[in-house]
Amino acid sequence: MDTEWYLIVGLGNPGQQYAGTRHNVGFDVIDRLIDEYGIDGPTKFGKSLTGKGRIGDHRVILMKPLTYMNLSGEAVREGIDYYKIDHRTHLIVISDDIDLAEGRLRLRQKGSAGGHNGLKNIIRHLGDGEFNRIRVGVGAKPSPDANLADYVLGHPTGEDRKILEDAKDRAAKAVRAILDDGIAAAMNRYNTR
Repeated sequence: MDTEWYLIVGLGNPGQQYAGTRHNVGFDVIDRLIDEYGIDGPTKFGKSLTGKGRIGDHRVILMKPLTYMNLSGEAVREGIDYYKIDHRTHLIVISDDIDLAEGRLRLRQKGSAGGHNGLKNIIRHLGDGEFNRIRVGVGAKPSPDANLADYVLGHPTGEDRKILEDAKDRAAKAVRAILDDGIAAAMNRYNTR
C-alpha cells in the first residue's frame, strides 16, 4: 500500500468553449480517471479543481489547473507544496502534443517542454523538467499556413475524434501502469508506434 500521494495533472483550459478541444486532452484524461476509479470531486483547491482517492493501491490527487494553459505551473506548484510531493517521483503531467502523430502516446521520465507552453510554465515553477509526463499526440496542423491556435483549440470530428478518444483511454491506462509498474515499464508498453 503506497502511503504517499501522487499528483496527476491534466493540462487544459477552463471554460465550456474549450471542452473537447485538442488542447484539452489532459482535462479529458483526468475526467476518465475520476469516472473509472470513483474519485471524489473535483472540488476547488486554490488555482485548480482537484479530486482525491485511490487508483489501485495508490493515493492520488487528480488536478485540472484553472489558470489557463500558459500559467499551469502556478497550480501545480500549489499542489506540490501543499501535499509535500516529490515531483521527481510522484508527479504525472498529461498534455497534448502537436509533434506526435494523432493518437500516439509518448511517456517520458523527464525532458524539455518541447514548445508546449503549459509544460514550459510547470518547468519554470518547479525549477527542472524532472517529472513523469504522458504526451498525447494530436497531430500537426493541417497546412503550414494554418493558424496553430485555431488548430489546437479546434474540436476534432469524425475519424480524428475517434482516434483521440481511443488515445485518451490509453493515456488513462498508462497512468495506472506508471503507478503500478513504474515509468520504465509503462514507457516500454505505451511508447509503441
